[in-house]
Amino acid sequence: MHSATTESITLLKADELGRIERVERDGVTLIRRDIGSARWWARGFARRAAAREARALARLDGLDGVPRLLAWNGRVLERSYMAGQPMQVGKPSDAGYYRAALRLLAALHRRGIVHNDLAKEPNWLVREDGTPGLVDFQIAWTRGRRGALFRLLAREDLRHLLKHKRTYVPDALTRRQRAMLARPAVHSRLWRATGKRLYKLIARRIFGYWDNEGQGRIRR
Repeated sequence: MHSATTESITLLKADELGRIERVERDGVTLIRRDIGSARWWARGFARRAAAREARALARLDGLDGVPRLLAWNGRVLERSYMAGQPMQVGKPSDAGYYRAALRLLAALHRRGIVHNDLAKEPNWLVREDGTPGLVDFQIAWTRGRRGALFRLLAREDLRHLLKHKRTYVPDALTRRQRAMLARPAVHSRLWRATGKRLYKLIARRIFGYWDNEGQGRIRR
């Protein structure tokens, strides 16, 4: 006779796009994204975002520093849990963290994945051993093709990491890294001048995001 599965669930976030929960299942910790509770008008977007994350994690399978995809059935996505602190809490001040983060980004890009959301510090983890981790691949580039647009987006991944390095260990920036920070890509300048204001308005008024940490409200 098989013993029944036991689960303990902690709600991390609930908003118009569904629920994110930390699940303890038979001694194993995992993260579950359930889009079944998404608002009707946001359900299509929530499903596409979860499917995109599932594709990205599947392509990154076996890479240390990103979660493992455990399950995706079109409604519920489950991924492995990585212990650690978000960057804004861990405040990594060791230059070695950023060298390892550069290697992690290079590994992502070699597999044809661009994260696309690395300005948000909560998407960077300081793991228990001090190494970097990446989470939240909902808007990642997953097409695999490495053309001109891919290279532009990959460069922005790198620039966002260097911005964080400038915040926490500015003296460790190399001359080349400072030069890259001083020359944002054309599409990045255009975004800041136009679309970023609209994005902030939508994020704050509709999804309840009140700061650049990307934290959502818990919807009652």
